[in-house]
Amino acid sequence: MNQPQRFLSLDVFRGMTVCFMIIVNTPGTGAEPFAMLDHAAWHGFTPTDLVFPSFLFAVGNAMSFSMKKFAQMENPAVLMKIFKRVLLIFLLGYLMYWFPFFSRNENGGISLSPIANTRIFGVLQRIAICYGIGSLLIHYLSTRSVALISVLFLIGYWVALLVFGDAADPFGMTGNAGQQLDLFLLGDKHLYHGEGIAFDPEGILSTIPACVNVIIGYYAGKFIQERGKGYETIAKLMLVGGLLILIALCFNPVFPINKKLWTSTFVLLTCGLDLLIIGALIYGIEVSSYTRWTGFFTVFGKNPLFIYLVSELLLSIIYVLFPQSDFRNWINSNFFQVVAPGPIGSLLFSICFMLVCWLIGFILDKRKIYIRV
Repeated sequence: MNQPQRFLSLDVFRGMTVCFMIIVNTPGTGAEPFAMLDHAAWHGFTPTDLVFPSFLFAVGNAMSFSMKKFAQMENPAVLMKIFKRVLLIFLLGYLMYWFPFFSRNENGGISLSPIANTRIFGVLQRIAICYGIGSLLIHYLSTRSVALISVLFLIGYWVALLVFGDAADPFGMTGNAGQQLDLFLLGDKHLYHGEGIAFDPEGILSTIPACVNVIIGYYAGKFIQERGKGYETIAKLMLVGGLLILIALCFNPVFPINKKLWTSTFVLLTCGLDLLIIGALIYGIEVSSYTRWTGFFTVFGKNPLFIYLVSELLLSIIYVLFPQSDFRNWINSNFFQVVAPGPIGSLLFSICFMLVCWLIGFILDKRKIYIRV
């Protein structure tokens, strides 16, 4: 009888994450978005920087419910389930970057987009790897061992950046050890170039500390299930969250908070904030029974990965169907920037686009269609 309520806070938290992820990922063209809706240029932190780590935290939170059945399964079945999900999510992420798989050549014809120029790592790929590593550690090791390994991940990443990066600027974009490793193993053309150079914010090395976001999310969910969603649980979640934020701020001067490097201080800060948010949601939803507003976000929370894929591919699909019209630029320059010039118009476009994605999720929810990967 309590089962639906047990998942409501999780669905709302996850849905809020997907909702804001779409908003910050698809700003309207023609104007710069509000600063708080953009990532920090390098060191520092904005509300937008909280979105992706919160998704990883939510993945861990969901694992605290789904991994219970692993205890009744044989090892081969557990490994098959974990690796199958890792490969599927990773492949979806890779295909998303390769999409639409073809491009128009100089002669006006159509040719296959070269795989050699496709980005290998990205958001879904990081989710896949962090889920896989987190699941294996949690299933096969004790809580104490997982905690120790998590600390080693955070400290080891710090040491790796200091030892193997540019001695003059180990936390810089062009001199950090993560970029050097990615260039060596993947090559320039398989990296993200949105920063103007070959630098991947979801690269190999920085995925290691990102696993801790999933692990902390898992143990937060497990703690809530074991202790119940009462005042004591809320107080402890917020106390730990505040402590993690304090540690992050104390170490910030020597190991800067940086989303694009996914520094260990960034992990602690975002996990601390997520614990505070989860605590607030539990108070508002479970303790105070204030649930009238939750339906909007649970639509996102029930099909999170699918709706995220829709948000990433929808504009590309429109462009493929109507290659002569740049829909995004056209609707912004002819409507949103006319109605509300500047960052407000940019925000209105992203909100409207988010609502279109929500409508797709709403239709799926009404038809009880839940796409699991």
